[in-house]
Amino acid sequence: SKANTLDVVDAVRKEIVRIRKTLPSGTRIFDSYDSSVFIRSAIAEVYKTLAITSVLVIFVIFLFLGSLRATLIPAVTVPVSITASFMVLAGLGFSVNLLTLLALVLAIGLVVDDSIVVLENVYRRARSGEPPLLAATRGTRQVAFAVIATTAVLVAVFVPLAFVEGNIGKLFTELAFAISAAVVFSSVVALSLSPMMSSKLFVENVKPSALEAKIQDLSARLGAAYRVSVEKVIDRPLIIGAVVIILLGLTALLFRAVPGEFTPREDRGAFFIIMKAPEGSGFQYTLRYARELETKLMPLVRNGEAVRALIRVPGSFQQNDDVNSARGIVLLKLWHERERSTDEIMNALRKEFATMPGVRTFPIMRSGIGGSDASKPVQIVIGGTAYAELAAARDVIRKHARANPGFIGIDDDYKETKPKMLVTIDQDRAADLGVSVQAIGRTLETMFGSRRVTTFIDRGQEYDVVLQGKDEDRRSPNDLTNVYVRSARTGELIPLSNLVTLAERAAPGTLNRYNRLRAITIEANLAPGYTLGEALDFLEGVIVKELPQIAAINYKGESREFKESSGALLFTFILAMLVVFLVLAAQFESFIHPLIIMLTVPFGIVGALLTVWLTGGTLNIYSQIGMIVLIGLATKNGILIVEFANQLREAGQDIDSAIRDALSLRIRPVMMTM
Repeated sequence: SKANTLDVVDAVRKEIVRIRKTLPSGTRIFDSYDSSVFIRSAIAEVYKTLAITSVLVIFVIFLFLGSLRATLIPAVTVPVSITASFMVLAGLGFSVNLLTLLALVLAIGLVVDDSIVVLENVYRRARSGEPPLLAATRGTRQVAFAVIATTAVLVAVFVPLAFVEGNIGKLFTELAFAISAAVVFSSVVALSLSPMMSSKLFVENVKPSALEAKIQDLSARLGAAYRVSVEKVIDRPLIIGAVVIILLGLTALLFRAVPGEFTPREDRGAFFIIMKAPEGSGFQYTLRYARELETKLMPLVRNGEAVRALIRVPGSFQQNDDVNSARGIVLLKLWHERERSTDEIMNALRKEFATMPGVRTFPIMRSGIGGSDASKPVQIVIGGTAYAELAAARDVIRKHARANPGFIGIDDDYKETKPKMLVTIDQDRAADLGVSVQAIGRTLETMFGSRRVTTFIDRGQEYDVVLQGKDEDRRSPNDLTNVYVRSARTGELIPLSNLVTLAERAAPGTLNRYNRLRAITIEANLAPGYTLGEALDFLEGVIVKELPQIAAINYKGESREFKESSGALLFTFILAMLVVFLVLAAQFESFIHPLIIMLTVPFGIVGALLTVWLTGGTLNIYSQIGMIVLIGLATKNGILIVEFANQLREAGQDIDSAIRDALSLRIRPVMMTM
């Protein structure tokens, strides 16, 4: 269960090379579906993003400082902190995967923050006339508490992610530890390597370059303009308080307005197809439509969009008697080798599949997290005491769901349409004629089904001996008149039709339970633009309004993961807020300062939600993780301002001027860290 996908795939490919040498002539072995292709491509893209992010961060620092010497100091922090993070990941037994790499991409912006704060303070003091060594010593000492405080807050935000329950917690544990390790090492670098490099790289009495002079002038004007705006804000506390209250209300509205889903849609380079024929359909009926399905998929192979399309009948891998399903896998070309996305291809195929009235066919793309290869994203389970009541409730839900264009391929796992033949044995008559119930059962099994009776060995290979009637002799119930059973008493052959009566029934193929209750699962695909959160809210609304008798509502697959993750991440968000407040209270020895600092969080949340809403995004597990990370980012700069204001106040300034000076003097490092 803890095996690495890429290692497994590599091992399988080596084994395939060995097996190919032993295959008989005309036999080939090839890939049907390889999830490692997507994983390798995604990891390669994250590596590119990691490099681009590093360059952009260093470039932004250079723009604000205008000095290559000064830029080199925080630039060194990135490789040192990231390398140290890999040491922690290796020590904890974690792997380099999409989540740990995502953590390192986020960490690049965080690890330079502490170095920027130290560098800017040392840089400012050095430009004021202090010798580089003295400026490095005093400048670092002046902001050391702020660096330690921000590090403690960031770690306090990320660590609760490691304690989220369920599959989401297991996934994001590595992300939390990766970011925390990078942040901790960055603070160590900021308080040791950065001041040392500052003392060596800064040169006294050096005339600034034209670019550096221009940037310094721009920073000075920006600080002056910001000081004026701060003075206006300080003089209008009631207005600012009203703005904060409005933003809190806007946050609640945006949480409801932004649609929710489990994970964003991903083009994984392959998709699955599920085909279901009517209950009771035979193998030949299903096979005929499977071949028709195959003809509709082959144009994808001919036009170069797909590598291959594989169809199998029956679709289930279980050993049962259901042959009314088929399952397909379509392996597409690499992303840069085709013009259409997987979603576009699937939407086009849905129209093609609609021309097959004898079966229900729908394409499914595997979710990145949660669900299985061939499960639909919407899976809601209704539970009760009687299947008849649940079936009536199911019909009501399906009626409303069909009226909603957001649902595609609505289905359920309780179908009363499976034809069955009820065989009733006249036991008294059979006993009088000397025929046992066992003999009747064995005869029916052999002639109308199949029965393995023995095995034989030929040239070292063991083969099963299976008895089965001819197809033309078992097509209809009337064929029973041609079947005879021998009497154990007289040895005569007796027509089986004289001993049994037949009755055709339509009944469910399976009777499912969930959490010990009789249950029916209703599932569906989602139309483009319709999210999982909207779909589940719609179905829950129908159940609450129309079906108050439903005893229980549960979820499966991706729907269950979505519900569990939403509650778990909300709890983690609240826990992170509480932990951050307590950490700040312990550091500042005050309950007022943490409260002031954490007022920045609602502003950050509003900005994030507004951006997601305006860009048509969704509130998924990744954006929710972003909201939790935002707690640390929003409080980080607040800590810097409050700590510097405290130092100015301790130096003798009144509170208002200390706040104005802290804000205007810290504007440049704050903007650089952003």
